[in-house]
Amino acid sequence: MPDWNDIFTNRGKVFLEPHPDMQKLTRLFKDNNFKKLLDLGCGTGRHLLFLSKEGFDVYGLDGSPKGLEIAKNWLSEENQNVELSCQRIEQEFPYPNEYFDAIISIQVIHHNLLKDIIFTAQEIDRILKPRGYIFITVPILNVFSREEWDLKKVEPKTFIPQKGQEKGIPHHFFTIREFKSIFKSFTLLETYIDKTNHRAFLAIKDKN
Repeated sequence: MPDWNDIFTNRGKVFLEPHPDMQKLTRLFKDNNFKKLLDLGCGTGRHLLFLSKEGFDVYGLDGSPKGLEIAKNWLSEENQNVELSCQRIEQEFPYPNEYFDAIISIQVIHHNLLKDIIFTAQEIDRILKPRGYIFITVPILNVFSREEWDLKKVEPKTFIPQKGQEKGIPHHFFTIREFKSIFKSFTLLETYIDKTNHRAFLAIKDKN
């Protein structure tokens, strides 16, 4: 089954520009005096580079060795220092409890079955400080090309494309209600359709 390591090996960086809302998030993080940030599913490093240049202490985690190799080289070319970890997001994260001020995850956490997504959410909760922020984006089923990708349903709201560049990679399609249920330790501040036609969630972790 292909995965993102194959995609990065064949296509290189794939994503070059930061998410359209990254400037807004940067202002929000600075207004809250946040320092330590995690890009969960950082891929080849577009957000690592952007946030590091903004002066944050940035960490990146991804399951693709090739993606991280590209990220490391890209960061080195730009004289940026970021701590990178290679592992899948359905494994325990290599960080202490309440370590980060904010976590971003752009088009990543939906690439799993629901049980693994729930585990990932629990790990996000564990490593984020109380009153820390999460910014997560995921695809929307009704704008996803079912015919082009030939989606095969494997569990409620989870499909595996049988065609296309993400063939064989699970896609879970969240409802807002489900997101709130999975991230039950958080208060949802904002949800909207972003300029990339994905659903964005901005939430704050409740106090213990």
